[in-house]
Amino acid sequence: MAREGAIKIEGAVVETLPHGMFRVELTNGHRVLAHGKGRARMSLTGLAPGDKVLLEMSLFDLSKGRIIWNEKQI
Repeated sequence: MAREGAIKIEGAVVETLPHGMFRVELTNGHRVLAHGKGRARMSLTGLAPGDKVLLEMSLFDLSKGRIIWNEKQI
């Protein structure tokens, strides 16, 4: 279930970081730090630079996000 007031935006993985974190470049050019959400975290192990993802971001901190969907989840 989506959080109230969250922004959903698409991006591409630029870099994989330790502890399940990823650096993602959004469609508008900004780069944010992102981590997996819930059960989606299990399918993020094969995520590589260049993969398309959908992020959920809070209105309070636009430098961090949660990956809620990746292109490989079909």
